Amino acid sequence: MSYAVIETGGKQYRVTAGDTLEVERLPVEAGQTTTFDRVLLLNLDGQVRVGTPTVADAAVVAEVVAHKRGEKKIIWKMKRRKGYHKLQGHRQELTVVKVKEIKA
Repeated sequence: MSYAVIETGGKQYRVTAGDTLEVERLPVEAGQTTTFDRVLLLNLDGQVRVGTPTVADAAVVAEVVAHKRGEKKIIWKMKRRKGYHKLQGHRQELTVVKVKEIKA
């Protein structure tokens, strides 16, 4: 079984062909394909190639399924006995991608 470790949005993901994952928002329309060039590790049927920092001539092709927003995170700051408290919310913009193939 072949898999790759890619980096996008400052995070690393272990992917195989057919996987669906949520990554940080990509500037690509839904239905189009995108290529992840930052492949950090590549395992093709037991032959492992580790990049320094990336594997040369390796890429992961994925199809953009949809764009969505993640769950709401609540940030609550408070200083006791000072009368200070602050409430803030955040929802991350996400892109759902489906991995088509791993090119080496």
